[in-house]
Amino acid sequence: MKPKIYIDGKDGTTGLQIYERLGVRDDLELLLIDEAKRKDVAERRRLLNAADVVFLCLPDDAAVEAVSLIENDTTRVIDASTAHRIAEGWSYGFAELSAERRAEIAASKRVANPGCYATGMLAIAAPLVAAGVLPRDYPLVVHAVSGYSGAGKKGSAQYESAERDDAFDTPRQYGLAQAHKHLPEMKTVAGLTRAPIFNPYICDYYAGMTVSVPLHAELLNGGAGADAVYEALAAHYDGQRFVEVLREPEDGFVPAIGNVGTNRLSIYVCGNAERVTVISLLDNLGKGASGAAVQNMNIMLGLDEAVGL
Repeated sequence: MKPKIYIDGKDGTTGLQIYERLGVRDDLELLLIDEAKRKDVAERRRLLNAADVVFLCLPDDAAVEAVSLIENDTTRVIDASTAHRIAEGWSYGFAELSAERRAEIAASKRVANPGCYATGMLAIAAPLVAAGVLPRDYPLVVHAVSGYSGAGKKGSAQYESAERDDAFDTPRQYGLAQAHKHLPEMKTVAGLTRAPIFNPYICDYYAGMTVSVPLHAELLNGGAGADAVYEALAAHYDGQRFVEVLREPEDGFVPAIGNVGTNRLSIYVCGNAERVTVISLLDNLGKGASGAAVQNMNIMLGLDEAVGL
């Protein structure tokens, strides 16, 4: 029998992308809710309990409620919200961080899909901490630029409005109070003892992001410069299908749209023996959200994790 899949919140930005990736597959059975019953709790409960795997593409409170509606011990959940990313009993769904994490996802019934910014940051920081290159108490600063689809359905509508304010023509920095919702997972999953300073920008293009982590070699263990950082990351990701580690591009530019439409994450290690900038390039709707969710589902179902990606 084909695995039964239900997307709770299919009409949101992430849900639609998951639906597009799964809708063309013939190895799955998609359970669809009647549009007139989208907010009917009884119908949602029925579908949540009928599915083998459920994707939650909902606000945090609604995601918590959805989990409470599952009354069996067989339905497996992939939550794309922030609600469960560091919660006890949930596996963090970034398989490339370690072989142990991939195995945990495969066995788990509750997987928290990572945030897009956190994916870019953790792809850099977590392996460097694990390799002993990046001290756990490093005063990390993270800069990030994202397309406006990262703002969700309502935020995207603001950018696409013919009557929008001129401010939307420019990069807009936000998260100014240093309380961004991705910070807890950045600190916890990377194994840091202090949260980084995080400076995100939303810009006037649809999808794609860069996440940049500048490092001072004198503050890294062993005074690691760009060569040592590159070697540590390249060794960690050797053999991974969706993550590649590169040196600085020849033309000196990393366009944020470089991996749009894919589940790829490219890491560029730039700089010299004294100062290093490490840049993650990914699609915030791909490896940063829907693509990662589908990859996690494939792993959980024992399928080739690249199917549909």
